[in-house]
Amino acid sequence: MKTPRAFTNIDTWVFDLDNTLYPHHVNLWQQVDARIGEYIGAFLKVSSQEARRIQKDYYLRYGTSMRGMMTEHGVRADDYLAYVHRIDHSPLQPNPAMGAAIAKLTGRKLILTNGSTDHADAVLARLGIGAHFEAVFDIIAAELEPKPAPQTYDKFLRLHGVEPTRSAMFEDLARNLVVPHQLGMTTVLVVPDGTEEVVREDWELEGRDADHVDHVTDDLTGFLQGLAASTNSQKS
Repeated sequence: MKTPRAFTNIDTWVFDLDNTLYPHHVNLWQQVDARIGEYIGAFLKVSSQEARRIQKDYYLRYGTSMRGMMTEHGVRADDYLAYVHRIDHSPLQPNPAMGAAIAKLTGRKLILTNGSTDHADAVLARLGIGAHFEAVFDIIAAELEPKPAPQTYDKFLRLHGVEPTRSAMFEDLARNLVVPHQLGMTTVLVVPDGTEEVVREDWELEGRDADHVDHVTDDLTGFLQGLAASTNSQKS
């Protein structure tokens, strides 16, 4: 039986963005997902059904559909990102409770996302929590290599001077926690709460019992509130 890593001595808190810092059931990613399909269909001049098949195949094999389109078809990342992230962010509502919980965590807070900085800034602004984060490490900073590529985490750690054994990583995809756990990070998988309809691929919902997942929560705000309370009490 695995022993999950604790949060003692954590001084850096690393968060994924989409479907992690906001609830899965908002389905904001559904809009991006639809625009990815539109872009692929138009670029390759294929039907929507074939575009969907290619999109999900590349997502699974390359980490992002964009990486697959770049590798297989020479797509320009800036064109792709500008198109797929042109969405309506209004379904996101301010989350002052999450902001307060993040603020109480002792140490640095960083975003590590396969999306763009523009998209991240829009999401953080809608949630009202952007002021709590020191920096966003996006797909451009990753030199277009998405998670879960090991070199992406290496670049992130090096650029921001992060010591992985003193860091925690929050993610909604278990496969994106494999490398962080190998590096020594404490890992948290954020999952749907089970009461709302979510749009996900089957494989995206796997991995809750994996050895590289230390903790699982379906309520990130509540989890962070508990963390802040427990870590601060340990120091008092």
